Amino acid sequence: MTAATATPDERDWTVTSGWTLGLLTVIYALNYLDRQILSLVLPLIKAELHVSDTMLGLVTGFAFVLFYSLMGIPIARLADRSNRRNIIAIGCAFWSAMTMVTGLVTSVWQLAVTRFMMGAGEACGIAPSNSMIADIFSAAKRPLALSIMTAGNGLGSLLLFPIVGWIALHYGWRWTFYVAGAAGIIVALIFFLTVREPVRRDAKPLIRRETFKEAMAFLAGSRAYLWILAGGAFMGVSLYANIVWNSSFLVRVHGFNMAEIGSTLGPIRGIASAAGVVLGGMLVSKLGARDARLRLIVPGIACILVLPAEVLFLLPSDPTISLIGLALATFLSAVHLGPVYAACMSLVPPGLRATACAVFLFVANLVGQIIGPLLVGALNDHWASLYGDLAIRYSMMVGASCATVAGVFLIFSARHFANDTRRAEAA
Repeated sequence: MTAATATPDERDWTVTSGWTLGLLTVIYALNYLDRQILSLVLPLIKAELHVSDTMLGLVTGFAFVLFYSLMGIPIARLADRSNRRNIIAIGCAFWSAMTMVTGLVTSVWQLAVTRFMMGAGEACGIAPSNSMIADIFSAAKRPLALSIMTAGNGLGSLLLFPIVGWIALHYGWRWTFYVAGAAGIIVALIFFLTVREPVRRDAKPLIRRETFKEAMAFLAGSRAYLWILAGGAFMGVSLYANIVWNSSFLVRVHGFNMAEIGSTLGPIRGIASAAGVVLGGMLVSKLGARDARLRLIVPGIACILVLPAEVLFLLPSDPTISLIGLALATFLSAVHLGPVYAACMSLVPPGLRATACAVFLFVANLVGQIIGPLLVGALNDHWASLYGDLAIRYSMMVGASCATVAGVFLIFSARHFANDTRRAEAA
């Protein structure tokens, strides 16, 4: 059977699709690594620049997400109409260059500017990548493929965090940004030279290009999608509070240094996150074939279980028990990522896939990255007079409780998933 006559499922896993998915996974890893480096070296930056936790929470969250969110939807609309390979390659090169520039900052305001610009570049990453995968893999294989790409977050933590921690300990926090940025520019060049733009599986919806108003109206008409947005917003608060403040927690509560954080936090987050997204994708693909609602119920249950796992991480005085709790919380937090992206794209026609992902990211990141880090930072400063360095325990618990709300919202969305999927197919 030739490629022209092969069914979509038979053409899913090829050398070309595997190479493209592999590079997209590496780019996804760099996308998250460049954000997480700041959280790893945050104690060193705080000491050198002499800033409060509230200001650090504002810079790490709001400064990044402002441009990331504002640029995300226009770039996604562009990706629904033009060459996604070029968008991803240019974006990766730009945010990597901004990562390198971060190593040159001498004030918190310069740090804010580099975070602004990095956010603009990283907006070119996830939504166009999701759209490419949607055209490379069939609907049945899409949750697993998206979960593999999302596992790049864990890959970056597992393989690269120890290196970053070692560099920070021996050469200073600035060199961590130089090295990470240079690596991203190289990967962007390889991606541009070796990956082709995939043929869109269903070009019919692109014959009539919906206006932005029409696209937003279609999304607003999906009750399942709106519940997913609400769940993503609350889960974003939990996720980004942890991403930004986990390193500081280990320093303040358990006395870790940069090398110890890199060699423990990185592998734990990497293995647990990768396992969560891949196993979650496999489980949802299998169970979702029997009942489509389980594509959202399973990740919803995982989100609800995040809070007790976070309690196990935050409250014990024994660092070994605390790290076990961190592993469980990271695993459970990661389960929802691939399935939620896949669900978003199932609820819209092919011509709106990148837009649907971008709107989800806009809401999840705007709420999560602004409120999560800032909430914990402000509570740290507010409770410092009562609890000292241990205030971070209780501040982070407030953020983690948002995961429970997110899980409930994802389960609510499952009630409308089947009807809204048929609505997308008929559009």
